[in-house]
Amino acid sequence: MEEQGRFHVLTPLSLLEEWDRLICDPQLHARAHAATRISPIQAFDRASILAPIASQEVWAAGVTYHRSRKARMEESKSNGGGDLYDHVYSAERPELFFKATGQRVVGPGRLVNIRSDAKWSVPEPELTLLINPQGTIIGCTIGNDMSSRDIEGENPLYLPQAKVYAGSCALGPCILLCAEPPPGTTITLEIRRQERSVFSGSTTLAELKRELKELVHFLFRDNCFPAGVFLMTGTGIVPDDGFTLAHGDLIRIAIEGIGTLENNVA
Repeated sequence: MEEQGRFHVLTPLSLLEEWDRLICDPQLHARAHAATRISPIQAFDRASILAPIASQEVWAAGVTYHRSRKARMEESKSNGGGDLYDHVYSAERPELFFKATGQRVVGPGRLVNIRSDAKWSVPEPELTLLINPQGTIIGCTIGNDMSSRDIEGENPLYLPQAKVYAGSCALGPCILLCAEPPPGTTITLEIRRQERSVFSGSTTLAELKRELKELVHFLFRDNCFPAGVFLMTGTGIVPDDGFTLAHGDLIRIAIEGIGTLENNVA
């Protein structure tokens, strides 16, 4: 537990199951506040931070920003799939899809992957919700939804291949305990290549078309998550069509109030 730059032990975690129990604890916020009254840790190695996930699944929402709607329509126009994304942007039911299991997720400072059979790959910076088994938002973190745009653009039915593979998701560097962040929250993305910035962009949660609780409601409709679940809420930052990631690129995502998630491309 971090408060004002000081770190406190919330609970010892020798087993992944203990993280699951912590996420499911209805007194999590009270326990976190109580932990700050304990003497802080004298030494904390930030390089040791792991992805904040055990047996939770990661799901994602798509086409929740106007920018992502435009990008999906552009990448799919050659095969006639563009209208699908225009429709889902304004439909009552949001696009929700399975993204990752814990073993496919990497934490801060670890390597994310691009598919070997993809020619057009991008990161997607996303506010990511942590939701307990009762469907209550208990916190949020930063998510990187690595995506193969050429594969998804070839045929929308290829979305699972474009989105779900080893190292296709990064989470971290922490969980901000909150019901939901304010709409003015800023999200920024920078991509650096050989010490030079090759892309940067920003957006705010005010550009998110759907309410966060609405996305959670649809995710939990006729579904259950005994260990809780992460929900990536979509991206409002998409590099131009001529850009693709390269091996060795540094991806830096920052969300106001949470921190910065950095990963290199393997």
